Amino acid sequence: MSTRTEQDDTLAMLRDSLARYLDDNHGFEQRLHALARADDAPPPFWQGLSRELDLLGAALPESHGGLGLGMAAHLALMETLGGALAAEPYLSTMVIGAGLLQRHPGAEADALLARVVAGQAVLAFAHSEPQSRHARDDVQAQLVREGDGFRLDGRKAVVQAAPWASHFIVTARSRKGLSLLVVPRDTPGLRLRGYPTRDGGRAADIAFDNVRLPAEALLGAEGGALPQIERALDEATLAICAESVGVMRRLLRDTLDYVRQRKQFGVPIASFQVLQHRLADMHMALEQAAALTASVGEIADTASDNERARAVSSAKVAAAKACKAVGQGAVQLHGGMGMTEELAIGHYVRRATLIEGQFGPPAWHLRRVAKLRAATTQM
Repeated sequence: MSTRTEQDDTLAMLRDSLARYLDDNHGFEQRLHALARADDAPPPFWQGLSRELDLLGAALPESHGGLGLGMAAHLALMETLGGALAAEPYLSTMVIGAGLLQRHPGAEADALLARVVAGQAVLAFAHSEPQSRHARDDVQAQLVREGDGFRLDGRKAVVQAAPWASHFIVTARSRKGLSLLVVPRDTPGLRLRGYPTRDGGRAADIAFDNVRLPAEALLGAEGGALPQIERALDEATLAICAESVGVMRRLLRDTLDYVRQRKQFGVPIASFQVLQHRLADMHMALEQAAALTASVGEIADTASDNERARAVSSAKVAAAKACKAVGQGAVQLHGGMGMTEELAIGHYVRRATLIEGQFGPPAWHLRRVAKLRAATTQM
């Protein structure tokens, strides 16, 4: 985009197009129907996002068929998806997967990226392991060179969007360090156990047993992947902060509608001062998280690794605290009905609760910020 105004106009257009599409195709009844299926059918709106709206490449450079909007596009689209509670694999495919592919150019990566933008491939990031506990370098999956290729063995846990994925980007450790590999779903030796998640998405545990891969499966240099893993997870963390803003805006809107209609002693409960104070606190927490997420998004593409990491972790702490304040407030103001399956608010609260701990809870990110600040001071 040549100017900031043009970029803002394009982002607003993308946001509005996606919101209208979701309003027309993703009502609460459709969500309940999708949850009742609980199968591994393709995500319902993925083809619409690619073929009808042509949104998947918005963040990518123009050289890859995108609009060159970078992180700003991810944040705008993730906030809109959050507002509709659409469990599409945008995070795993476009934010993490496509980001890693574009930063590791090559014939194989470029061909897969083109398929992703066209909606023909879905990616999942197979990184977390049962013992890792958010530690980004705690990877025990083993990568061994064999002839002209590699052998991969290991286990991955709670891989988001894995049941929908056509390809996995897998982290593994060799004698040289951490590496990234692209593994097609139909590769012999790959076993997947899928299951639904509490927020309506899909995840899986994956086993890699004696998986043979060609040399072309490697992304980048063997053993040099940790900085790229850190960046990909930081971008994903910021993206779910934006998603949380969409979730919380819907929670606050529905709560305001309810307290204006619900009457006690012959007047709407919205007129009670104590509830007005509670709603004001919820609003302030939401707007602080939204403002911090937006400000970090403006520097995410250009900041140094240390600056990006500190800023993203700070945004995640604010978003997690806001999710707790808005989610708990919404349930308490609705009463017991706020947690029923029949009311949309319960579904939004579950997603907000899971976002609090996704990619690390507030305590983990606070410790990370403290370590990064200490390291900067010592330099």
